[in-house]
Amino acid sequence: MRSILLQLVAAVLEIAGCFAFWAWLRLGRSMLWTLPGIVSLILFALVLTRIDSAAAGRVFAAYGGVYIAASLVWLWAVERQAPDRWDLTGVAVCLIGAAIILLGPRAAAG
Repeated sequence: MRSILLQLVAAVLEIAGCFAFWAWLRLGRSMLWTLPGIVSLILFALVLTRIDSAAAGRVFAAYGGVYIAASLVWLWAVERQAPDRWDLTGVAVCLIGAAIILLGPRAAAG
C-alpha cells in the first residue's frame, strides 16, 4: 500500500513539474513557472527512490503505468478534457502491465 501511495505522489509531482515547463514554453506563461516546476521534479525523484524494491528499473517500469493513469486524471481535472475510450483502454493495458511487473513472482536471488 505504501508503494502505491508513493507512486501516486511521485506521479503528481512529476506531472506538475513537467506541466510548469509546458505552461512556460507552450502556453506563453512566465519563465517563473519553471521555479516550482524544478522543485516539483526534484521532489518527484526523491519520492520515487523511497519505493521499496531491490531494482530501480523495476520500480521505474511499474511506475510508468501509474504515471500514465495519473496523466489522464490530470488531463481531465486540470486541462478539462475528458479521456476518450482509447485513452482508457490504453491506461488499462498499462496498469495491467505495471501490476505484472510489480506483483509477479520472482525467483529467489542466489
